[in-house]
Amino acid sequence: MSKFNNDIHLQDLPDNGGNNSTEFYDNFRAKLNSVEQFPSIYTFKFIVNAKNNAEDNVKQLFTHDSTKFSEKESSGGKYKSITVETFVNNAEDVIDYYKKVSKIESVIML
Repeated sequence: MSKFNNDIHLQDLPDNGGNNSTEFYDNFRAKLNSVEQFPSIYTFKFIVNAKNNAEDNVKQLFTHDSTKFSEKESSGGKYKSITVETFVNNAEDVIDYYKKVSKIESVIML
């Protein structure tokens, strides 16, 4: 697991071109570059509602041959956590994945 994923939790910020999202992604890019070595296998974590197709929509975004998924259902069965390990070339790849996932309704990004 990536050290960075243990240090910060992402908030679901829309990429609407506003100053807040631009500043957020600039800061996130700088933090990624300070704690990660690229290219590498990067670990993403998401929580989805177990009853809708958000899980499938998330999985469809990660197409690299190296991609591995692991899932765990909550004790009540209402939610499912998805861990995705996939190859990324640089911090921009990581940000691009998060931006794509942020467009899927009801996904919590960690």
